[in-house]
Amino acid sequence: MTAPRLAALALALLAAGCSPRRIPGTEIPATDDTTAIAAVVERYQAAAEARDAAGVLALVSPLYFDDAGTPDPADDLDFERLSRVLPADLARVSGVRMSLKLSDIKVNGDKAQVFVSYDARYRVTTRSGEVARAQQDVSRLALSREKGTWKIVSGL
Repeated sequence: MTAPRLAALALALLAAGCSPRRIPGTEIPATDDTTAIAAVVERYQAAAEARDAAGVLALVSPLYFDDAGTPDPADDLDFERLSRVLPADLARVSGVRMSLKLSDIKVNGDKAQVFVSYDARYRVTTRSGEVARAQQDVSRLALSREKGTWKIVSGL
């Protein structure tokens, strides 16, 4: 190998060794905050697939509020209402499989926005019996650091 090629190889290896760590499967830099936030999303996925309402609620802030993107207060969801409806909703579904892919995490102090693509497949009990369902979309979760722990404040 010639000296210029050897020098180029050495520089390439050095540059690769200095590249920032990323959250696996993403281009998101792995910082203490982004790694902790990604772990919240992973725990949410596991709890949802297990139909574990208590597990989901453990990740949610008591300050949770979501207006579903509409001006109609009838579809607003706060922590109290989520605590009431989530167990019943999860009891009606079976065979839940979710694939969540993080596309971005933006942290600003104790607030964060998480952009995630999801593919959810499940069976839901209806009046006419069990029906297979599938949903794919992009979602934005808002999180807040509360007492050192990241909690979901909207977006479920």
